Amino acid sequence: MTSRIERWKRKRRLVDLVVASAGLVVLAVCGFVVRDGTVGSVERSVFHAINGLPDALTPVMDAAQLLGVLLIGPVVAAVALILRRWRLASAALLVTGGKLLAERTVWELVLRSRPGTTIADAIVRGSAPASGVSFVSGHVILVTGLAWVITPHLRGRWRIVPWVVAAFVSFARIYLGAHAPLDVVGGVGLGLVVGGLTNLVVGVPGRRRPGRRDASGFLDEA
Repeated sequence: MTSRIERWKRKRRLVDLVVASAGLVVLAVCGFVVRDGTVGSVERSVFHAINGLPDALTPVMDAAQLLGVLLIGPVVAAVALILRRWRLASAALLVTGGKLLAERTVWELVLRSRPGTTIADAIVRGSAPASGVSFVSGHVILVTGLAWVITPHLRGRWRIVPWVVAAFVSFARIYLGAHAPLDVVGGVGLGLVVGGLTNLVVGVPGRRRPGRRDASGFLDEA
C-alpha cells in the first residue's frame, strides 16, 4: 500500500515550486523596469509592432480577450465538476481568488497607467479601456494560472491547448491597446506564481491507471 508520504510526493511537484519562484522573479524584474510608470523605447517598439496590425483583426481579438475575464475561472471549475475532476475544480477556484488578491497587491506597489495615457499614439480598440491601472494584466494572470493548473490534468497533445489560449489572450490585450508588453510579461510571471502555489496546495493527478482510456483527454483524478 502506498504510504501517505509517497502519495504526497506524487501529487506535490518540485516543478511547481520552481515555476512559482521563477514567476516571482519575472514579476519583480518587470516591476522594477516599469516602476516609474513610463514605457521605454524598446517596449514601445514591441507595442507598436503588435498594436499597429490591421484593424480587421479587432473582432477576433476582442472576442479572444473574453477568454481571460474573471468568469472563466468558475466556468472551468463547473466543467471540471461535471467531469468529476474535483481537484481541478478546486484549483480553478483558487486561481481565480488568487488572481484577485495578487493583482491588487501589485497595484499597491507599482502604478502604471494603460497605453491610452502612457503611449501618445496608442490605438485603443474594441472594449479595451483607455485609462486605469495597467501593470499587471489581470486577464493574463488568470489564463496563465489556469493553464498551469489545467495542464497536469491533460494528456498528450491536449496539454498545448491551455497555453495556446494564454498566448492568444496575451497577444490580444496588447493588440487592443489595453496593455503594454511588460504588463503582459509581468502578468505571465504572476500567473505562474498563482498557478504553481495552487498546485502545491491542491496537488495534481497521480499516474494513469493501466488500461484506462479517457476520450476527453483528461488523466485519471486519482
